Amino acid sequence: MLSITSSFSLTRLERKMRHADNYADWKNAALEHDAKSGFEAWKSKEESKSYDYVNIRTRIDALKEYRRQEDDIGLLFALNEGIHGNQGGMGKSILYEKAKLGTKHLIEEYVDEIVSALDYISTIPESSEITKEDKLDFFERASHCFGRSALMLSGAGSLGHFHRGVIKTLFEHKVLPTVISGSSAGAISAAILGTYSDDELPCVLQGNKVLDPLQIEIDNRPKSLIRRQSDSASLKIMLDAIIPDMTFQEAYEKTGRMISITIAPAEEHQTSRLMNAITSPNVYVRTAVMASCAVPGVYPPVMLMAKNVYGEAQPHLPERRWVDGAVTDDLPAKRLARLYGVNHYIVSQANPLALAIIKGEQYMPVSEGAKKVLRLSTHEILKSGEKFSRRFLRKIPDVGKTMSMFYSVMAQDYKGDVNIVPHFNFVDPQKLLGQLTSAEIDELVVEGERSTWPQLEQIKICSKIGHKLDEILDHHLEHNIQRFYKTRR
Repeated sequence: MLSITSSFSLTRLERKMRHADNYADWKNAALEHDAKSGFEAWKSKEESKSYDYVNIRTRIDALKEYRRQEDDIGLLFALNEGIHGNQGGMGKSILYEKAKLGTKHLIEEYVDEIVSALDYISTIPESSEITKEDKLDFFERASHCFGRSALMLSGAGSLGHFHRGVIKTLFEHKVLPTVISGSSAGAISAAILGTYSDDELPCVLQGNKVLDPLQIEIDNRPKSLIRRQSDSASLKIMLDAIIPDMTFQEAYEKTGRMISITIAPAEEHQTSRLMNAITSPNVYVRTAVMASCAVPGVYPPVMLMAKNVYGEAQPHLPERRWVDGAVTDDLPAKRLARLYGVNHYIVSQANPLALAIIKGEQYMPVSEGAKKVLRLSTHEILKSGEKFSRRFLRKIPDVGKTMSMFYSVMAQDYKGDVNIVPHFNFVDPQKLLGQLTSAEIDELVVEGERSTWPQLEQIKICSKIGHKLDEILDHHLEHNIQRFYKTRR
C-alpha cells in the first residue's frame, strides 16, 4: 500500500497534470506519476494475465529474424498470416487504463516492428519473386483486415469549440484519422478538417484564431444576465466565412480526408442520411453542415444544395428538408464501418446529455457487466416506447414527433473505443446555443487539448499500423470528379 506521503505526492502530480499548460509539462508529470506509483515497472514487465504476451513476443522475434536474414519472401509470408489491432488481446482497454502514459513496452515494440516491416515491404524493388501486384494485393488485404480508426465529433451546441482543441492536438501529434464524422456542432469541425489542407490547418486551428466574423461584435457587447442566443442568420454568416464553397468529392480530392456529416429528415417516414464523398459526392459541404446544425424548433429546416452535371448549383432532393443530425445518429459508427471499414472509434464527446449519461454510469456502484445489462434493457424499453408513440399519437403529430425524437436521442450509444470528454460536470443552459465570447471559446479549446493528452498514447499505439497502411495505399488523388462535368453549348 502507498504511504500517506506517497499518496499526497500522487495527488499533487494529478493536479499538476490537470492544469498543465502544454503537453510536454503534462507528459513529464505523467511519467513521474507512473514512476512513483509503480506502473513504470509494470510497463517494462512483459508478463501479464491481461494479454497473450508469449504470442506477441514470438511474432516480434520472427519478424526481426526474417529482416536480419534479408528473407523478404519469409517476411511477407509472416505478415500475410495476419495483422490485427487486437493481436493477443493487446487492444484491451484495461491495458491503457493502468498507467498514466502508455502501456506495456512489449505492445509498443510489436506495433513499431509491424510498421517498420510494412515500410520495408513497400520500398523493396519489384522482382519475379515479389511483384508489384503481390505487394498491392497484400497491402489492400492487410488494410481490409486491420481496419481503420475514425474520429467521431458529437453534437454539442456552442460547446463544439471543445472539438477544436481535440483535433488540434491530434493533428499536431500526427494521429488525426482520415475518416471523420460530425453531427450538429461537430459537423463544423469535421468540415474544417475536410476542406483545409495540412498546410492550411495550423492557421485555422490556432486557439486565438477568430473564425466567426461576428466575434468582435459579440466581445464588445455589454454584459447582460440574459445571454444572446445564436440564430440561423448568424450561423449562416459564420459557415460562409469558414467553410470553402466545395462539394464532398472536391473536399476529398483536396485533403484525402473522408468526412461524413450526419443529417436527419424534417419529415416523418424518412431515414437519416450520412453525407460524404461516397453517398453524396456532388452535395456542397456547407449546406450539409447548415442542415446538421439546424436544431429542431430553434433553426428552420434546411434544403441541401449540390452541383449538377454542368457544375452549377441546384437544390438536392428539393422536396426534402433536413435538421440536426445528432437527433437520430450522433455517432454513426455502424455506417462508418460499412462505408470505410472502420473498427476503431475515437469519440470527442461534448454533448451535455451524453456527458450526463457517461458520468452517471461512472458513479454507479455496480460491475461493468451489470451496467451493460442495464444499458441494453434501457435501449429496449426506449424502442418499445417509440413504437407506442408512433401508434397511439398519430392524431397528435407534433406530440408524436417530439416523443419519437426524445426516444431517438435517449436510445443512442454515445461512447467509442477511446472517449475524449471534458472535465466539467455542469453546463449553463444559456451557453448551449448562446453566443460565446473569445475568452469562453479559448477556454473550451484548451479544455479540448487537456482532455486529449491522457488518451494520446493509446490513440498513437492503436492507430499507428492503420495510418501506415493508409499512407501506403493513398489513392485519393486518382479520384477526379471534374471529368464527369459537362460544358453547356
